[in-house]
Amino acid sequence: MGQGTEFGLVDLEEADTPGDEWEEIDVSDTEADRIARERDREFDQFQERIKDADQFKVEQSVFDDATFAALYKLVQDGYVEAFGGPLSTGKEANVYHALGDDREVAVKIYRINASNFRQMRDYLEGDPRFEGLGGKKKDVVLAWTRKELANLERAKAAGVRVPEPIAAERNVLVMEYIGNEEGRAKRLGEVHIENPRTAYEVMREYMRRLYSAGLIHGDLSEYNVVFDEGQLVFIDLGQAVTVHHPNSRDFLERDCRNVASFFSRQGLDVTEADLLEFVTSPEPDPSRE
Repeated sequence: MGQGTEFGLVDLEEADTPGDEWEEIDVSDTEADRIARERDREFDQFQERIKDADQFKVEQSVFDDATFAALYKLVQDGYVEAFGGPLSTGKEANVYHALGDDREVAVKIYRINASNFRQMRDYLEGDPRFEGLGGKKKDVVLAWTRKELANLERAKAAGVRVPEPIAAERNVLVMEYIGNEEGRAKRLGEVHIENPRTAYEVMREYMRRLYSAGLIHGDLSEYNVVFDEGQLVFIDLGQAVTVHHPNSRDFLERDCRNVASFFSRQGLDVTEADLLEFVTSPEPDPSRE
């Protein structure tokens, strides 16, 4: 990172003002479920091609038919034209590089049999968008995917630099690819920061904007922020909760502790308490509504 870099703070005049409404998130069967049930010849051929692709071979045991149908639907709708290699693999999801209609995209595929299923429920329970959500793994994972899409949309509207959300189908999310021809953007913890003060000020401002929009990241650290073309970009918003979630304060305090600790190691005199006070001081405070 070059000296004097401004870290690309998004101009609030370019952002929308998020309202107080919260969209109820539907976890009923999607078009992908219908496609998987009907299994016409075109879908069967698509599924066989995907299963034979090197980047998906290891996933045959964990991707169900409806997941392949979700990929098929996204291709049919023009959101994805060709799949590339994996960008990251994890216990709950894999992220793949892909070509969209006119740009590179990232395709995040959540596993229906996610190993951290119970942890997902902890983040969903208490969120007003998921009242009455059942205990089926499929419903929880579908809700999580729709939740990440909604969180990205709300963060973007609040003036926080995040991957642009593009589309979601069942347990598959398509979003902006953050990186270049050399690969994915580096995480903040992977780069040398020459101007940590400016980076910290951008981080805390984005945290405050999220809070003002009624959201708390919930897992913020130097490993969920990337540096791309002079900008800090918040990623992995699947677990982000509303300020009215029963554990929202604990999640926020943990975020502040992680961020303050990281920048303290960069030589800044910052504290968790000061960061928490800054983040929770927008007017009006959405947690008081």
